[in-house]
Amino acid sequence: MREENARVAPNGEEDRTMTLEAYADTIVPGRKRTAEDRAIAGVSTDGGAVEAGALELLRWDATGIHDGVDDLADLANTHAEAYAAELGLALDEDVPPFVALDYGHRVALIQRLTTPGHPEKDFWVMLSLFCNMAYDSAAHLHTAEAMAAGHPGLLAMGLPRPGADGLVQFEDYGYGRAFARLHPDTTASGSPA
Repeated sequence: MREENARVAPNGEEDRTMTLEAYADTIVPGRKRTAEDRAIAGVSTDGGAVEAGALELLRWDATGIHDGVDDLADLANTHAEAYAAELGLALDEDVPPFVALDYGHRVALIQRLTTPGHPEKDFWVMLSLFCNMAYDSAAHLHTAEAMAAGHPGLLAMGLPRPGADGLVQFEDYGYGRAFARLHPDTTASGSPA
């Protein structure tokens, strides 16, 4: 087992980023960015939490957790080292411990950390929720901009891309029919006269 924080110190910011990406990718898996990508496990052929902007959301000051995410990355690596030691797994020292775990072991470790009764459960559940939020709502982005950029989560949910006018509109009515006729004084922009 490595000395505590031995791997995190030399490349702190880069290692923490990789660790947070690996965590987010475990919550909502995505496709690898390159063949050499170690943070993304590549168990999906679609974009996942990382491509959806999980790191931007986690580090956004509006979340209220931005000051603590680096500490959670360090703690995830500490847990990964203990997990690996318990199972007798050899970790690649070229990447942070959590990143060195294969996808199945990442999942197993996160399941442990989020299990009722784990003393840190609330932190790990919160981190998981924010990773998922980046994917399913793009909370850190303007919706029209996220859609225009091809946000993977919003596209997966079936939201249409903005039209030439920049507006996001569904081609069909939500229930297959219009509920009411437009008032005769409604303007082209939809405003009452």
